[in-house]
Amino acid sequence: MADYLHSYLGHDSQLFGFEEHRLCGGRGDGMRLLQAKNGKGLEFTISLDRCADISRMSFKGNNLGYFAPCGYVGPQYYDDNKAGFLKSFTAGFLTTCGLTAVGSPCVDEGEELPLHGEISNIPSEEAYYYIDRENQIPELVLRATIRQAKIFAEKLELRREIRCSTAVNEIKITDIVKNNGCKPSPLMILYHFNIGYPLLAEQARLFIPSDSVLPRNEHAEKDIAIWNQVLPPQADFEEQCYYHSFAKNSNKAFAAIYNPNIKAGLAIDFDTQELDCFTQWKMMGIRDYVMGLEPGNCLPDGRDVMRKKGQLKFIRPGEEVTYHVNLRIIENEYKYKGGK
Repeated sequence: MADYLHSYLGHDSQLFGFEEHRLCGGRGDGMRLLQAKNGKGLEFTISLDRCADISRMSFKGNNLGYFAPCGYVGPQYYDDNKAGFLKSFTAGFLTTCGLTAVGSPCVDEGEELPLHGEISNIPSEEAYYYIDRENQIPELVLRATIRQAKIFAEKLELRREIRCSTAVNEIKITDIVKNNGCKPSPLMILYHFNIGYPLLAEQARLFIPSDSVLPRNEHAEKDIAIWNQVLPPQADFEEQCYYHSFAKNSNKAFAAIYNPNIKAGLAIDFDTQELDCFTQWKMMGIRDYVMGLEPGNCLPDGRDVMRKKGQLKFIRPGEEVTYHVNLRIIENEYKYKGGK
């Protein structure tokens, strides 16, 4: 922050900073929420009791994410039976899926695995936040640890950092997963970014510069010609998923959406050497109106399918694996296709 601004401010929070709150009432009662704003129009909420995921995000008053009908649901209500995940799937702007299962419920080598794994329903530990003033431009920083560990099973630790500049509207997410156990563990992770109204509306333009697009099933295949078209809400819409592959000669990829009606959009940058899969979840239902833009190290077909295809990844004892995802607000409609 420029030194001259100190003359105008009683407290930095007039422009930027964090505020920690707790919810009262309902199934979210007691949940810790960390609200952040960067002073440039970007505001977001980190759900500390749900994997330090980003539950809400807005830019200059316009909401960017999707909030599911169940609303905030505390981790104590998590149902790990098959698709019970949906009972507490707040969605929000980001739900992290994993760390040993992503996608369809299944049985893999005798182990019953729920929809999208359990990491998003685990509260963070050792969570702390601060304003990093080491450089000339302050940055908002959140660090937290989430442990998916149990006796006789996996012992994984996710160390998450969320960093937001006060000079530009960008958020950097860095996740480090470590295997603290004594044997290799499957490692599956998917960043379930959920775009919602008013960013998501039929005027919005979706741009995913992939080399190929494959439908998940026959239902998705019948509409593959319009995979990138955002439709108005429709009754009884059946979800469609498309799998995108990116150029092999570059490890940089992105997906973007821009709505000229609100003069704002979002780009998601990721490294295909770290996250080599990308799923587009198209759900254009009434009140179930959401577009998922989901980089990951796997596809959401279930761990058994990934194993059969030889695509299941593992993390060795003592090994650490790092993932980076960057989020950028787009204000110029001529730039959204270039990802800049």
